[in-house]
Amino acid sequence: MDFSVLGPVTVTAGPPAAPVELPLGPAKRRSVLAMLLLRPNATVSVEQLITSLWEDEPPAHARTVIQGHVSRLRAALAEGGAEEHGVELATHSSAYLLRIPESLIDTQRFDQLTAQASPESAPGEAVRLLRQALGLWRGPALTGTVASPPFAAAAHALEERRLSAVEALARAHKALGEHEEAVRALHPAAVANPLREGLIAALMLALYRSGRQSDAIAWFHRTRQLLDDDLGVDPGQRLTAAYQEILRAAPEADGPQAGAQSAAAPGPSGQPVASTPSHPQSVAAASAAAPVPELLPRPPAGFHGRGAELAELTRLTQGGAEPAQGGSGYPQEGGIALLTGPAGVGKTGLAVHWGHAQAAAFPDGRLFADLRGFSGGEATVPAEVLREFLLALGTPAEQIPTSTEAASALYRSLAARRRLLVVLDNAGSSAQVRPLLPGGPHCATLVTSRSRLDGLIATDAARPVRLHALGTEDGAALLGALLGPARVAEDPEAARELVALCDGLPLALRAASAQLMARPRWRLARLATALRDERRRLALLSAEDTGVAAALRNSVARLSADDAQLLRALGTGFAREVNTAEAAALSGADPELIQDSLERLAEMHLLDEEATNRYVMSDLVKLFAQGDGSGRGETPGEGSGGGSGEPSQGA
Repeated sequence: MDFSVLGPVTVTAGPPAAPVELPLGPAKRRSVLAMLLLRPNATVSVEQLITSLWEDEPPAHARTVIQGHVSRLRAALAEGGAEEHGVELATHSSAYLLRIPESLIDTQRFDQLTAQASPESAPGEAVRLLRQALGLWRGPALTGTVASPPFAAAAHALEERRLSAVEALARAHKALGEHEEAVRALHPAAVANPLREGLIAALMLALYRSGRQSDAIAWFHRTRQLLDDDLGVDPGQRLTAAYQEILRAAPEADGPQAGAQSAAAPGPSGQPVASTPSHPQSVAAASAAAPVPELLPRPPAGFHGRGAELAELTRLTQGGAEPAQGGSGYPQEGGIALLTGPAGVGKTGLAVHWGHAQAAAFPDGRLFADLRGFSGGEATVPAEVLREFLLALGTPAEQIPTSTEAASALYRSLAARRRLLVVLDNAGSSAQVRPLLPGGPHCATLVTSRSRLDGLIATDAARPVRLHALGTEDGAALLGALLGPARVAEDPEAARELVALCDGLPLALRAASAQLMARPRWRLARLATALRDERRRLALLSAEDTGVAAALRNSVARLSADDAQLLRALGTGFAREVNTAEAAALSGADPELIQDSLERLAEMHLLDEEATNRYVMSDLVKLFAQGDGSGRGETPGEGSGGGSGEPSQGA
């Protein structure tokens, strides 16, 4: 016989090659057995069983119910040959006792196997034992029992033992130098337990040691955000120590060092690209001694198009003359490109894609920071980013200045001797960006924002690159890259309609693709039909915590009450275009004040000024402004929750 609680509560009997599951009956009967299995060879009182089976007030006949369940359990166990296996369910006054060889219970075998494993001293044997122990799990512990605090606590305790075994398995793989195996062991547990800092720290280090530094850094930032949002706390010592070790390219790490550079790096097509011309010896020596941070997120999947914008970024940040033409390939004073556009248009994805494609141009590293200007919560303060950048550039933590001004000066000094790319994503204001500009003549900076950031253009000569929605062909090609060309080719007209219904926004197209990938039998036309219903469109263009509505909600949260009221009036009152006089009539406000409000809405890319005093609103913004896109009946200006809606891997 075999008794299992590491997953659904079951009892099997018969030959090992063809075991038969015994009929245990309803949830309360399984719960009685589970409580006895959690305390094998020990008495469990009827009062304990009553407390476990009824979270609220138990019925007057609770004892009789339990007696009935015990009687039927005895019968089921007897049919499975309990006596032959030394199993007996006995009654002791007002308590029950399950006499059983502990080797028949999966929890006992799990504990024995994990106790025998020694990940550090005998890693090879530990891998075998721990894999065998973890193989006993068939799902969440105590599945099928009643939902009550005692069973929830027991399931949590068992899950903690499983996670400890996962971490021990990862340590054994580390001792063997099998860092990819450690990642495979840790990753599912980390996804399921995003606030378990020790687990995340172990995964970060395993990723780093297997040569995946950017993925490791991404896990830190994701966890830090979750800790802040859910618990209001900063990362603990273990998580922070793992992050600093990675940023400093710690020599004790076993994987490839982030600072190692080859003579040639693969370009976007996979062909080698010659490294950029070297700088004077002093610069080269300083760069060689320093770590080479690689903080960019991974490249966006399915990226398509944007050829003109990619070329413009190269021209603005790396100078007009190519090395082959005798130029240095760098701007004279460190180029700053400012990528702006509406929520969901793919600013971050474009910046990250360009950064990866131009890796060879920045041999001293690539820095990345999400400034969270439009993320629905507190924006990142420059001092926090400066600390991370200085650590990444090799500054010991104890030598980082406490004041923002001093830290910014040190950062500029270090960057002045390097060929760096700095990506400042999701900026909320020019003031937030300025302390983070490297200033070195051979650095390039990309800033992305939903706001135009006119101040950055005025004071720091940032060059704007406005990102517009994708055209029909590029939008359909993005769908093809995400869904597969064949699925789009079978109904190209529906693909074009989907692009139109998504306003050509990559974020919306990715959300639509997620709907279709989750429903492989759907044709594109079926989703297009559903999206024609304006009451459902924004809800359909969402995927979990991201989507167009979430992105717009965070943009609107930055508006004043008057501007939000105007946006609501415009969404309700006009089909496509409006001028100042028409907007004033719709809102009942002074035309002079309305002009300023229209300008602020255009600055946030919630409206687009197609011609002088002629403003247009996209269909998706209009639907949101009408109050159909909040997901909870919100109207513009109400609430600011939700994610940024424009993940770093948007197209």
